[in-house]
Amino acid sequence: MAEAELAGRNAIVTGASRGLGLAIAEAMGRAGAALLLVARSAEALAAARDRALAAGAPRVDVLVADLQDPAAAEAILGEARRLWRRIDILVNNAAIAGPIGNLWENDWDDWRDSIAVNLLAPVALCRLAVAWMRETGGGAIVNLSGGGATSPRARFSAYGTAKAALVRFSETLAVEAASDGIRVNCIAPGVMKTAMLEEVLSKGPEVLGPEYAVVEKQVREGGTPPERAAALCVYLASSKSEGLTGKLISAVWDPWQSLNVPELRGSDVYTLRRIVPEDRGKK
Repeated sequence: MAEAELAGRNAIVTGASRGLGLAIAEAMGRAGAALLLVARSAEALAAARDRALAAGAPRVDVLVADLQDPAAAEAILGEARRLWRRIDILVNNAAIAGPIGNLWENDWDDWRDSIAVNLLAPVALCRLAVAWMRETGGGAIVNLSGGGATSPRARFSAYGTAKAALVRFSETLAVEAASDGIRVNCIAPGVMKTAMLEEVLSKGPEVLGPEYAVVEKQVREGGTPPERAAALCVYLASSKSEGLTGKLISAVWDPWQSLNVPELRGSDVYTLRRIVPEDRGKK
């Protein structure tokens, strides 16, 4: 049954106290996973724990951690090892918008902090999780991308750079870990009406430029429901997507409920690749 897709599995979800992370925690709890939820606010995590338990999670533990801290990844996996005998799922959802505006106007420390949280922290968590998954027979990693990973996004150079790099990292790790039964995929969740989007909009048109009208329209219309990307996350963590790895799947635009996984194996569909003239009918 769908509600028990992840029964008996242990999952770490970062950035789990609000927005998409909270939706993922609830969806995975509903699917039967035991959860370790990670975020910066103890109060918000307590509320998230209650919601995941109410959704049906058999057990929910929480850990306060700031992914800007280089020691956070070790602390998170250390807590997971204390709680569990194995890890089955890692969801790298936590992210920050970082500096907004032209690169030469960005605060350099803020730019580097964005790379630390949005790229280096997920990579560090993957590194530790994969080492553990190799000991226990495999697992699934889901990295949240989007936000400029597939096309240039002016005034969001730090965020877009980190997310694009995270996709290529995920493709690479998927190849390296495939023989150990470890699958690594990325999700493009779509534009969601979250606190991060509201923060972006607060910068105003003088900072966002043409992007302001686009973001304002997305906020006004409500954006994509977080539950849609959360459902995709459950799919990629479950045996339903067995064999699917190294892909970037859009929660909004791709028919992920009916993917032909055998046909996608060895294909560059749903990946980041260089376009050559012949791809566009040119010489």
